[in-house]
Amino acid sequence: MGDSKTVHSPLLTYFSMLSLLSLCPPFVILLWYTMVHADGSVLQTWGYLRENGLQGFVNIWPKPTAIAWKMIFCYGAFEAALQLLLPGKRVEGPISPAGNIPVYKANGMAAYGVTLITYIGLWWFGIFNPSIVYDHLGEIYSALVVGSFIFCIFLYIKGHIAPSSADSGSCGNLIIDFYWGMELYPRIGKNFDIKVFTNCRFGMMSWAVLPLTYCIKQYETYGEVADSMLVSTALTLIYVTKFFWWEAGYWNTMDIAHDRAGFYICWGCLVWVPSIYTSPGMYLVNHPVNLGAKLAVYILVAGILCIYINYDCDRQRQEFRRTSGKCLVWGKAPSKIVASYTTEKGETKTSLLLTSGWWGLARHFHYVPEISAAFFWTVPALFSHFLPYFYVIFLIILLFDRAKRDDDRCKSKYGKYWKLYCEKVPYRVIPGIY
Repeated sequence: MGDSKTVHSPLLTYFSMLSLLSLCPPFVILLWYTMVHADGSVLQTWGYLRENGLQGFVNIWPKPTAIAWKMIFCYGAFEAALQLLLPGKRVEGPISPAGNIPVYKANGMAAYGVTLITYIGLWWFGIFNPSIVYDHLGEIYSALVVGSFIFCIFLYIKGHIAPSSADSGSCGNLIIDFYWGMELYPRIGKNFDIKVFTNCRFGMMSWAVLPLTYCIKQYETYGEVADSMLVSTALTLIYVTKFFWWEAGYWNTMDIAHDRAGFYICWGCLVWVPSIYTSPGMYLVNHPVNLGAKLAVYILVAGILCIYINYDCDRQRQEFRRTSGKCLVWGKAPSKIVASYTTEKGETKTSLLLTSGWWGLARHFHYVPEISAAFFWTVPALFSHFLPYFYVIFLIILLFDRAKRDDDRCKSKYGKYWKLYCEKVPYRVIPGIY
């Protein structure tokens, strides 16, 4: 969503927003409880709730504690300091609907390295034991649920009284404004970009820190780390490393360049990513699976291949854009469409649409290896329980919905050129199927 004109939604979407606002927080706590205290069994949790009713749910919900708030604050402050203080290359984002060009400091890879070295170093030298994070995980998630909701209220108020740029505005509906957000590029001062912090430095960084936590907890509990945990964690870290290596490219994606900073993006990155995205490792802590060397290697290699293809898709498009199409794609000159469009200010601009390479297979083919990679870092849990695969199912729904939203946005933006593009690349996500 790039401007306030696009946030008007049908009644069904409105009620979907209300459902997500009300159901997401309880689900985060129920998933944690099921993984940690109910042996990963949805039926066991359901039986407890059916027997004890609302009081059972109240008993499950952990109260935020001082130590939970302290760990969240220290982590958030550390990541914010790295975002501000570490040196990085100046990078410009895509021009916004209002004609603004956001400027970023690309220091994500440095922040990622410093974070992991610091975290492991604190454990190695006995200064801080990451097992404490796992032991207080429910309290941390409960605090994040509350704290992130308050943070989204702050973003809503800020969007009304002190927007950072012209890429902001209200659609006139409080629920939709709160859910989708008021601002496209909210900042505190000139240099602290809020979405870079929530999406990249808090959310994505936690996706690396928590799997390491789970490894350490399993090691301290069982005296070893199972090969299933090693494979799952290795693939997750490779994927997150790929993300930070490519972080400047992420700033051109729908999350940053089109979706505003509201509950959908910010609460999701502050709460949903640390809890749901890391849930396969959370399950494996108390369910060490011995895959055997051969199966472990097969899963690891297949996962790495998927992550590489996902990376190469993004790299191919980024190189195509950087060179204005004057590059080779799979050893050949790229096939492309020169599409013109009109900005809100009435200016005529042009974009190049790549129709060869990975992007000739499907308009959003890069989602296929991303979903496949998620499956491979989850499958070490095997199939005793359904819940570890919730993230994979959620990711399929998220990315297929994102593909449709991006298609709708591009259709509105490019008109006849998008129709021509769809004729050359007829499949949306899966070549030959969809």
